[in-house]
Amino acid sequence: MRHNKKFNHLGRTAPHRNAMLANMAISLIMHKRITTTLAKAKALKKYVEPLITRSKEDTTNSRRVVFRYLQNKYAVTELFKVVAAKVGDRPGGYTRVIRLGFRKGDAAEIAFIELVDFDENMAKTPKAEAKKTRRSRRTTKAEGDNVAAAEVAQPAAEEAPKATEPKEAPKAETAEEAKAE
Repeated sequence: MRHNKKFNHLGRTAPHRNAMLANMAISLIMHKRITTTLAKAKALKKYVEPLITRSKEDTTNSRRVVFRYLQNKYAVTELFKVVAAKVGDRPGGYTRVIRLGFRKGDAAEIAFIELVDFDENMAKTPKAEAKKTRRSRRTTKAEGDNVAAAEVAQPAAEEAPKATEPKEAPKAETAEEAKAE
């Protein structure tokens, strides 16, 4: 029976699981957001939150404890300098898991996990790209209809004067009409 065994083994041996979680934690700390399966994201959340809590107190012992888990000096430096400074006043809940749907190949549920205090950096990037696309020379459908209507109106206006230009008076067909004029 598996009473009170709450840890997800993720279908891996303990060393493989620990190495995978350490690599994912390094990626999360360096990139602030990663996309993975939902089960791995939840396991990573339990793995990385105590490390972030430990990083709030910048002591030699704290750095050594965190380095035992991460084994990457650049990630440890990033964690203690950038991340810890940003989450210093937060009492916990440093990460957020957001479900994205299902992967096409194997229908695994996909989610991204991000550091909560760094989400404004992620939100600004798509908005900047959206502004660039709106400034292109192409028009939207609504503007395209207005432009097309204006283009149709201009040739019609140009053709209209040509059709209504005064022509020479028709010549009289009979002699009586010629005398009347």
